[in-house]
Amino acid sequence: MKYRHLLLLCIITTSLNAVAQKSQKVTASYTYYAPENVTPEQAKRTALERAQLQAIADAFGTIVAQSNATTVKNRNGKSEVSLLSLGTSEVKGEWIETIGQPTYKIENTDGMQIVSVTVQGIIREIVNAPVDFKAKILCNGTEDKFEREEFHDGDDLYLSFQSPIDGYLTVYLIDHSGTAYCLLPYRNDTRGRVAVKGNRPYLFFSVKEAPVAETNLTDEYTLTCSGMSELNQIYIIFSPQLFTKAVDNGSDKMQPREISHEAFRKWLFKCRKQDREMRVEVKNILITK
Repeated sequence: MKYRHLLLLCIITTSLNAVAQKSQKVTASYTYYAPENVTPEQAKRTALERAQLQAIADAFGTIVAQSNATTVKNRNGKSEVSLLSLGTSEVKGEWIETIGQPTYKIENTDGMQIVSVTVQGIIREIVNAPVDFKAKILCNGTEDKFEREEFHDGDDLYLSFQSPIDGYLTVYLIDHSGTAYCLLPYRNDTRGRVAVKGNRPYLFFSVKEAPVAETNLTDEYTLTCSGMSELNQIYIIFSPQLFTKAVDNGSDKMQPREISHEAFRKWLFKCRKQDREMRVEVKNILITK
């Protein structure tokens, strides 16, 4: 009888956790007043991120009561108030899929860009603390001091990574055309994921810094820009659970394996839906001529 009660308690607890973590569909909107030194692509990306964060905060709340920063500027005798967005670590949920394409409205008033965005997606509450790994995008150097968000055409790309626990890692770059390139695992690595050890620092995309057994597999990357500027995204995907990268295609031998953004999005959503311990960090990088 005691065992029966214990089993019933476990079932109830599991059911409550499933309900608490149930994902939901939302529509999010945000208007961003961009400073003069921000490009249109950067402004659109910031507006989108803030819309997503606000939707998560509205649905699940925030971990801290007050974390917003307000700035006041005086322009032509009028005060302008700007409210900075919540940090991603402060909202108690995550945006796991975007449905369709965001819609934007861009206006220019007194030299200021006003970007409004509306987007639909699926969000999920975070009940347990996610794995807090460290990932840095490096430009033209293999030490953490070379971390950058802005690159120039011809700059070399490196990634430093460290996790507190063992797990599996994959990295994708989404370019301005909507193509997803698999940067990690490397092109000739058929394992489909990279196993990493906890508390061990890693440096990727450098033959010189690679372990001797992996130098023949290691790919190095140089970023290029077809226009005056491009905004790319780098997805760093980690989980303590075993998973494999998306099914992709090889093209030119000098290019990483690739997949459409839509196929990548569907693969990632499926992975995150099945694996609640999977952590995804997105790094935005701007490449200019």
